[in-house]
Amino acid sequence: MPQSNIDLVKSLYAAFGRGEIEKIIEAATPDVSWRLNGRRSDDPLFGERHGLAGVREFFQILSENEEAIEFTPREFYTVQDKVFVLGHYKWRIRATGKTPESDFIHIFTLAGDKYRSFLEFTDTAQFAEAQRK
Repeated sequence: MPQSNIDLVKSLYAAFGRGEIEKIIEAATPDVSWRLNGRRSDDPLFGERHGLAGVREFFQILSENEEAIEFTPREFYTVQDKVFVLGHYKWRIRATGKTPESDFIHIFTLAGDKYRSFLEFTDTAQFAEAQRK
């Protein structure tokens, strides 16, 4: 039996929690779109990246610049080929020591047993401010 869309997305969060970033990358389609709403000039993680190399680049920048203090996906909803995740997180910005905290919405669009896009909405103003020294 194929796993449900929610099970697939939950497995990605579990892999993130274990630091298994390659599993997250392997679960994407080759033409994946990875986007965090916001301007890259405000935060190096914001903006859109494409392809597996783009997802890998995102996680490299994340590990160099931020440390998760709290990361909790709380609610999962599925509609057709999309999974919506509501959650909460708190990060430490390595360069400034600031700790932005926000609710988030993640939207995964799936294609079979892989995801083809990821989109995040969060408090971009708070993260932009946390990047400023």
